[in-house]
Amino acid sequence: MAVNGSGGRPAVAVTAPAGGAFDIHAHAMPLPLLQQLESRGLADLGGVGEAGDGIVRLDPRVSGVAPRAPLPLARSQFDVDVRLAEMDDVGVYRHAVSLPPFLFCSTADDRAFATGIVAEGNDALATYVADDASRLLGLGSVPLGWPEAADEARRCLDELGLAGVAIGTRGAGRDLDDPVNDELWALLSERGTFVFLHPSGVPDAHRQADFWLPQLVGYPMETALAVARLVFGRVLERWPINLCLAHGGGCLPSLRGRLDMGWDRKDVARTTALPPSRYTDRLYYDTAVFSTLLLRRLVEDVGAEHVLLGTDHPFELGDRTPLQTVASLGLDRADTRRILWDNAVGLLGLTVAR
Repeated sequence: MAVNGSGGRPAVAVTAPAGGAFDIHAHAMPLPLLQQLESRGLADLGGVGEAGDGIVRLDPRVSGVAPRAPLPLARSQFDVDVRLAEMDDVGVYRHAVSLPPFLFCSTADDRAFATGIVAEGNDALATYVADDASRLLGLGSVPLGWPEAADEARRCLDELGLAGVAIGTRGAGRDLDDPVNDELWALLSERGTFVFLHPSGVPDAHRQADFWLPQLVGYPMETALAVARLVFGRVLERWPINLCLAHGGGCLPSLRGRLDMGWDRKDVARTTALPPSRYTDRLYYDTAVFSTLLLRRLVEDVGAEHVLLGTDHPFELGDRTPLQTVASLGLDRADTRRILWDNAVGLLGLTVAR
């Protein structure tokens, strides 16, 4: 069997169902993980009612957000049958499932604490997606900023059978271009692993305390900042990572010209052999931008082969009509299929059966 795509795993031929799609931006919070956290006093599941559409409160060392902050816990986050029904309702056949960023322990300053909980999360996620391996794939988490990040990525791919890796935008007080992460980038690059980057914090949080601004504004800014550091810190120059950005890259696409201008005019910003846009053009972007005009421009800028369907299911800010989102672009059949299906299966180590 041929080896193709993520993690060097054997390629598996899959056929796109008629009218179906592959969503690479979907989240789960498996109940066994939350119960483990609750048993250690790190989670409060009192808001999870019979219907399952409640809230969970996590210790800030786990969540990276304020103490006692209510975090939505839709039933599909832990009930696979509900997830599959919701996928059917919107015409999505497969999900690449990752833990949400408030299970990344991205602000924890205790090495054993962070690495242990991330590992527990990966174990729970692997069990969750195994409930229907024909439709669900898992993207494992890693303890960014700690030396164990590469080891956990390797465990996810080799032992747990997860399809790729989901990362935050910082960890352990360190940015993505910190040398502590070099072993991780080398591993992911060597294996051609699919890497999904989701913001795990916001810049200047005290200015975003109102109006749901962390999600509306902070996350897009955080993604742009993190990727700018990957560019100017020469991570993307040294390692050709198969990196896909959540939320259409956030603010990054609108900054392409400014980053190139800085590289051209400021010696301190001329750290790479090529202008920044040459590296950001190599990246992949999901469709969760919520504007046909902006999504069409993104496809024009980077090409349909670099755009993948992503909904942020099942959160409130998710795309509830993903097939219509892509159809509204008016692309030809081949490019539409690339965004809805082909790009995802190729990057995740599958092969497309025609």
